[in-house]
Amino acid sequence: MKSRRSLVIAVVVAALLALVGLAAACSSGEPEAETSAEAPATTLGQEVEAEGGSYVSVTPAELRSILESKDFPLVNVHIPYEREIEGTDLFIPYDQIAERVVELPQERDAKIVLYCRSGSMSAAAAEALVGLGYTNVWNLDGGMIAWEGAGYPLRDSGG
Repeated sequence: MKSRRSLVIAVVVAALLALVGLAAACSSGEPEAETSAEAPATTLGQEVEAEGGSYVSVTPAELRSILESKDFPLVNVHIPYEREIEGTDLFIPYDQIAERVVELPQERDAKIVLYCRSGSMSAAAAEALVGLGYTNVWNLDGGMIAWEGAGYPLRDSGG
């Protein structure tokens, strides 16, 4: 009797261990991300924390994808002006973005996409907009250099 009881206990323990292992395999091991009303809702890009919220950093391929169904202003913030991506709506120098915010959508949740030559000026402009309460700001990571490097064309002027 004692060996039968031991066998039953061993089987139950093995089954419990198997269930624990299965549950661990199904879990990512990472806590679920909290959703913030201030964070841009997106499956594209990488969220970048900034004072007052965050913005989304996108690759050239991701920007190319969202340009296909463009529903946002595309803003070149590089100074001095050099060239631009097709579909650019505005040229606002990055260091004037706060003073010229009236040229942008007034709805703080409107999507706005920024870029510059390398990504540093547009990141600064993105941080400024987030600081002003904008919650759906996007930035082209690597700027026009990365855009061209991915094989996408630039144009010399607005025409």
